[in-house]
Amino acid sequence: MKNAASYIAKLGLLGCCIFFAPSFSSAQTRGKVEVVKDPLIDTLIARRPYLNKTIGVNDATSSGFRVQIYFGSNRQSAYNAQAKFLDEYPGMPTYVSYIEPNFKVQVGDFRTRLEAQKLQSDLSSMFSSIFIIPTKINPPKSDSSND
Repeated sequence: MKNAASYIAKLGLLGCCIFFAPSFSSAQTRGKVEVVKDPLIDTLIARRPYLNKTIGVNDATSSGFRVQIYFGSNRQSAYNAQAKFLDEYPGMPTYVSYIEPNFKVQVGDFRTRLEAQKLQSDLSSMFSSIFIIPTKINPPKSDSSND
């Protein structure tokens, strides 16, 4: 009786393998791939360099440093810190950014950490927590007119 059950189980497994084998072999035929896309995609790809310049992605950015003078969740405090800084340093660029839930105020576009450290030491009496942040900067425009 034990042999009969074993024989039936083997026969069922063998029948299962024979049944599926022909279906796998018919899936080996070559096919043709057809790409269906909107023609506007090609137009968009062609306009990509122009669009990158329009939305502010340019080659003028480089690696550098900024001094972060404020980090917190209060919007008014962020703008107050920016105004306080601009009173003392009116010509220096400031950047206010919001990454939920915090505001950041960063100042300056420094190419070296040493330049950023000089400003950091000057600002230590004005602001409580000051950090130097490595980031992409907007270097100052070079004066191309040699009068």
